[in-house]
Amino acid sequence: MIETPYASSFDEEISNQCSGSCPECDGEIETDGGERTCGSCGLVIDGYGIAHDFEPQTFEDGPNRERTGAPLTSTRHDRGLSSQIGRFRDGKQQVLPAKKRRQLHRLRREHSRARFQSKAERNLAFGCTEIARLVSALELTRETREFACSLYRQAQDRDLFVGRSLEGFAAGGVYAVCRCRSLPHSTHEIAEVARCNEQELTNAYSILNVELGLETAIQRPQDLIAKLAGELDLPQAVRRRARTLAHRAVSAGLNNGCHPAGLAAATLYLRAQEQGLSITQADLADVADVSIVTLRARRDELLAVEH
Repeated sequence: MIETPYASSFDEEISNQCSGSCPECDGEIETDGGERTCGSCGLVIDGYGIAHDFEPQTFEDGPNRERTGAPLTSTRHDRGLSSQIGRFRDGKQQVLPAKKRRQLHRLRREHSRARFQSKAERNLAFGCTEIARLVSALELTRETREFACSLYRQAQDRDLFVGRSLEGFAAGGVYAVCRCRSLPHSTHEIAEVARCNEQELTNAYSILNVELGLETAIQRPQDLIAKLAGELDLPQAVRRRARTLAHRAVSAGLNNGCHPAGLAAATLYLRAQEQGLSITQADLADVADVSIVTLRARRDELLAVEH
């Protein structure tokens, strides 16, 4: 009968002692971590590549099963795998001498030169940095930054940058995330902090939407009321009544073919007038990024629905 090796488990898990003796000194053979060595002369007889005896450390808040470093991230061109060279202190937070600091400065310079292996990696790093700047200026979340960098990376893999602006695609990726996550940020608002004009942003978003098949959500007037009311510092009573009026307008079909920001501004204007607040049409139109004519047209339609 032929026995299957390791039928139940590995021999190093059963016992630290193995049968046989050392071929060099006839010493006793020991097994530790999948490696068979002689206890007398230290000769390594054989070794098993994978150590199966790893156990996670246990702390007060539970076991620590983390076996790797920081997780991969799309916000870095190298997904966060590159190393960073320190500046003035060592691992014990002691100030380094001047000679050592000059050496680290030279190492950082050469390390910075070797970061990018191609022009594509340099463009990817530039886009990730630009997206991080836009996300910080708009006070968005890190999840938004991750999503935008992922879209930028996909666009580069499909060669969508040829003959187009990198800044436009960075801004277009941020706006695409806002549309997918129903965040109330317009193209005009993003273009104000971006290094491209609104037309380049719109073109880049259109290309991303078509080529990547984004699942963009339809903007609703009630989703924009909180943002518009917050910029004008309107009370909560006006916001609640404006949101109710916006739901009624959507049910009546007034949002079909209309700018959602114009309808949201019109609901806020009517409810603010009911509360006796002094707010002008020009202020609301400027905040909603629509014309006064659009606001008045939506106001007349809402009055017709109410009556």
